Amino acid sequence: MGPNLCLPHQQDSGRKSVLKALEAGAALLAPEQIQTLRTLTAGLSPVQAAWISGYLAAVAEQGEGTLGQPGVAVPPSSSAALTILYASQTGNTRGLAKALAAKAESEGLRVQLCTMGQYKPKQLKGERQLLLLTSTHGEGDPPDDALAFHKFLFSSRAPRLEGLRYSVLALGDSSYDRFCQTGREFDNRLQELGATRLAERVECDVDFEQAAAGWQSAVLARVEKTPDGVTQGGGQVVPFAASVPSYSRTHPYHATLLVSQKITGRDSTKDVRHVELDLGDSGLRYQPGDALGVWMENDPALVSALLAATGLDGDIAVEGIPLATRLEKEQELTLLHPALVQGWAALAQSEALRQIGADGPTLRDFMRSHQLLDLAEAYPVTLSGPEGARTLLGLLRKLTPRLYSIASSQSEVEQEVHLTVALVHHNGRAEGGERLGTVSGAFARRLGEGAEVRVYVEPNEHFRLPADDQTPIIMIGPGTGIAPFRAFLQERDARGAQGENWLFFGNPHFTDDFLYQSEWQDYVRRGVLTRIDLAFSRDQPEKIYVQDRIRERGAEIFAWLERGAHLYLCGEMRRMARDVEQALHELIVEHGGRSETEADSYLEALREAQRFQKDVY
Repeated sequence: MGPNLCLPHQQDSGRKSVLKALEAGAALLAPEQIQTLRTLTAGLSPVQAAWISGYLAAVAEQGEGTLGQPGVAVPPSSSAALTILYASQTGNTRGLAKALAAKAESEGLRVQLCTMGQYKPKQLKGERQLLLLTSTHGEGDPPDDALAFHKFLFSSRAPRLEGLRYSVLALGDSSYDRFCQTGREFDNRLQELGATRLAERVECDVDFEQAAAGWQSAVLARVEKTPDGVTQGGGQVVPFAASVPSYSRTHPYHATLLVSQKITGRDSTKDVRHVELDLGDSGLRYQPGDALGVWMENDPALVSALLAATGLDGDIAVEGIPLATRLEKEQELTLLHPALVQGWAALAQSEALRQIGADGPTLRDFMRSHQLLDLAEAYPVTLSGPEGARTLLGLLRKLTPRLYSIASSQSEVEQEVHLTVALVHHNGRAEGGERLGTVSGAFARRLGEGAEVRVYVEPNEHFRLPADDQTPIIMIGPGTGIAPFRAFLQERDARGAQGENWLFFGNPHFTDDFLYQSEWQDYVRRGVLTRIDLAFSRDQPEKIYVQDRIRERGAEIFAWLERGAHLYLCGEMRRMARDVEQALHELIVEHGGRSETEADSYLEALREAQRFQKDVY
């Protein structure tokens, strides 16, 4: 796959457009060339297709046969009237940026669309109109592909930007204290450097669609559409991404559930499911490292219990739709957010709940262990009639899909996709009142073989196997963090990759929690898995975690890194990921002879070279 260059944006078109383009080119291309194009485009990802589209456009403009020179780099468009930069950890901002670019082009603008990770920050001084879209990762950190851009912008090398007009769309999750922190930092820093806002920053929560649409309309209404920015004819290339079906977050595919099998033991404290879905003739393609978005409606039994607890009638029509239907199909019922807790405290006139909502750490812990039905039972509120229904709906977010790291490679499973799903559950106040996660609960309790599940592929360009199959890799994935590494090993096995593979895995108990044990043992036996280090924390008096194994193997890990190994980390973000990174920092100091500051720089260099990649949640 070629580099993800910053190229003039090209809109996706349908499969029919590609076929028409090929037919139209029949007089210009030899039959074998047309066949080569058909073969090439059949298996491209959207990102690969977009790169090839722009590359061919550059070749045509240069009038040279550079296709035989894969090292030729196509520079970013210098005549763009509007530059759109995005940083995305899960793909939401990427989708919004592409839609924004398409809309801007339809209004006659010449657009440069680029990830912050591939953008050269020194170009900022030449920009005149800039739109930034960014998520915030973890506890206020920039997404991985924004780290270098963020560092430059806050350094002394950042230029004065008096001639720049800009606006920022910030995505975040209000469940975290530093909500939309990265977007706020970009916005404030650009203003400090002299740039002028063409529209105020908009901050989006997890149900971001409406707010993002409003921001898009506002910025496009204010962007200058100068003659130099008008797209000239003759430069359009039909993008080959049309060979990829258009299933997406807003248009998911209805997959068939094949298997939902518990893979933890009878005595395990965890219920982890291996899930297999049939993609049928959808044509959906994914790569190891990608995620699967899963849409799932709420359990009707949960809706009934909530209606009973609040005294509301599910048949009450709200905007022409029965309340029960709205709650089941449209609203988020199992994940709390701060505004909901605080709003419920006001409705219930509960000082205790108000205090919980006012204290950040306490609130975060409370939200992780409670659902809306818990609020309704512990802090009763009686609602009635259409006004009560609207009050309830006004507190709720829209239902959103859940993202799961894909646990399979299509080289191995073809038109299937596999997931590793841990059941999210806790006990409610009432007897037998088990609270389940929306998607995990459905896979574990409600759905049987043959059920339809709405899904889409969410590409993750920041979690990819190295292009060179000779490169060694180190994979750290405790718990369900093992999922993408199952896909990695399937892919490397299918490729016959010669690079060494080292896996770190941890869970409470060997006998009940060793996920995919027989598969790892087979990979070890066949030499596909070079090394495996295990940390079963509760099998001995002292608790042992993956970070402890990393410290024990510090010298060998550093030696692998010095040989060019790529390092991957997947799993829980709040504690595990932080502890693992601390262990990596310590081994670089101890076995690499670096100072504390130099160890930080060493890890940062690995990240910038895409040799340290994380998929944490």
